Amino acid sequence: MRPKVPPRVLKNYLANSLNLSTDGEAGFSLDPRLAADCFFVSDLPLSRVLLMNDSRYPWLILVPRRSDAREIHHLATEDQSRLLSEISTVSYTLEKQFAPDKINVGALGNIVSQLHIHVIARHEGDPAWPGPVWGHSSAKPYVESVAIELARSIAANLV
Repeated sequence: MRPKVPPRVLKNYLANSLNLSTDGEAGFSLDPRLAADCFFVSDLPLSRVLLMNDSRYPWLILVPRRSDAREIHHLATEDQSRLLSEISTVSYTLEKQFAPDKINVGALGNIVSQLHIHVIARHEGDPAWPGPVWGHSSAKPYVESVAIELARSIAANLV
């Protein structure tokens, strides 16, 4: 069982603290664009879980804490398996918490090359439905207190 990590979701925490290395992740540094666009939710055994600052969609991002990882196939086989398991865990959590019509999972990396996986709970009738959320329109940022509470709730529901 993984230890509970209290959510630290304030932007200044992201800017100042998320780049610290811990055992097993030497050299890991979160891309500043991800830090600026997201709130911290939790750390899973491999990945940092972030909440995208766009209140239109329940949108999480998993960032494997491996230095210089750009593609899934660049990870060690064990980490690839762990990542798939964590994607499933996050998808299941979003499904339980938000009852979406569809879960979208994608690893694009065209703008931010650091390996990160988007897991988005989609509902028919959301602003971008049925198309992709990327490039649809400008994000609608969360009120910070709402993002903090949502990040805490998601962290508590991660199985």
